[in-house]
Amino acid sequence: MIAFDRPWLLLLLLPAILLPLLVRQPSPSGVPDLGLVVADPLSTAVAVALRAAGMIALAALVLAVAGPGVGGGTVTREGIGANIVFLFDRSSSMDNSFADRLPNSDEESKATVAKRLILEFLDRRPRDRIGVAAFSTTPMMVMGINDHLNAVRGAVAAIDKPGLAHTDVGRGLILALDMFGERTGGESRALILVSDGAGVIGREVQDALRAAVKRSPANLYWLFIRSKGSYGLFEVPERKSDDTPRARPERHLHLFLQSLGIPYRALEAQSPEAIGEAIAEIDRLESKPITYVETTPRTALAPYLYAVAVAALAALAAAVTLERGLVSAGQGLLPPLRRADGAP
Repeated sequence: MIAFDRPWLLLLLLPAILLPLLVRQPSPSGVPDLGLVVADPLSTAVAVALRAAGMIALAALVLAVAGPGVGGGTVTREGIGANIVFLFDRSSSMDNSFADRLPNSDEESKATVAKRLILEFLDRRPRDRIGVAAFSTTPMMVMGINDHLNAVRGAVAAIDKPGLAHTDVGRGLILALDMFGERTGGESRALILVSDGAGVIGREVQDALRAAVKRSPANLYWLFIRSKGSYGLFEVPERKSDDTPRARPERHLHLFLQSLGIPYRALEAQSPEAIGEAIAEIDRLESKPITYVETTPRTALAPYLYAVAVAALAALAAAVTLERGLVSAGQGLLPPLRRADGAP
């Protein structure tokens, strides 16, 4: 169905299409009285064709400026998968290897390993709707939830660029949860946090995170990429004085996420192989029927109408040029006019 961006222009300008029928432009002729010229079918056909070309040009221009288009709207799709948001830690520590040092020629950074394995994960799940977010000093939405795999791959491919020093994981989680929105309500939702550490989350951010969980509940996975020599999520310090958010921020973030009242699972990985196993486990857990609505693009018709108008105007211009040439040639063939006394 054709729709117009500015339908009011149709009512305003459509009467202009009749101008070629109403306006008669006088043209020079070598015949003193055109009424003496015998009408012939060819001349009549040419006159009708020229007026039709003028009407077509005006009609095409009027329709084009009204902004016509076809298509657009929404399409309902079904598949097996989930609505997934990847939340990537882009702090500078992710640029190090698992040995917690700058990678050498035989090593990969933690961010590079995560990127490679998640790209493989995407290839196995063509029916998912996926969004990408990142955080370091501040959270940032990289790409909203969609099912365009090539675009998502491009967003994931950028996660191993050099990062910043800080880790604001709390606000990153709030942003990622809000990305689900109302369109994914009632469907499978999974938030996958990919990080090698955590910072202390203040009370205000904790309250905001609990509110975000109520607005957009989701299955939460923490893929904790553990560096060599760092503390694990499940290790309880021997001394109680060491069991504080500042001394063990990762463990206390893990405890806080457990208290949110949503399905939560922490997966530790200390090697590329362990990351692959953790991602494969998420792959198995998040495969359910989903139904989603996708907005389809609208095809603009104005360029085609402008092309029709140009063609019609070109035909009119060619007819005028030909007419002038014929008139000039005809005037050259007429004998010079003389007065009654024979003088020129």
